[in-house]
This record gives sequence, C-alpha cells and structure tokens, in this order.
Amino acid sequence: MSKILTVTFDGSVLRPDIPPDLELNKRYVITIVSEDINSSETKVADVWDVLEDLTGTVDAPEDWASQHNHYLYGTLKRQPEINT
Repeated sequence: MSKILTVTFDGSVLRPDIPPDLELNKRYVITIVSEDINSSETKVADVWDVLEDLTGTVDAPEDWASQHNHYLYGTLKRQPEINT
C-alpha cells in the first residue's frame, strides 16, 4: 500500500496537513520530497487546465467525432447524411 501525504516540519515533528488514515503504533517507511510553497508546480490544476493541456495531443482519424461508435465499439461506419 502506498499513500502520499503532505506534511509540515515544525523543527522536530512532521505534522500532516490532513489526518492520515494509518494504523496506530505501526512503523512506516517514508520518503521525503521537498516542495517549495511558492512554486508554480504546487498549483493544483482544475479539470479545465488538464483538458486544455491534452487538447490536440491525441492522434485520431479525421472522422473520429462522427464515427465514434465504429472506433469504440466496432460497429459499421454510418453513411454521411446528405442534406438537400
């Protein structure tokens, strides 16, 4: 089992930011990774930031949107509708 906790060191004790769900009186091995509080990397991205970062990164056929059932489920391709 692996958990990630953010903690603050007060000079003698590591204090978790939120209460950890850990067994009492059990020994744990921890890995310390320093984090700069003012770092832009510590900003939590919302879903729109994540989607914006992913936009244009997936290679797909040109008819992916109109033929998604074919590519996802293996159905026959639909004929394009011709408006007259």
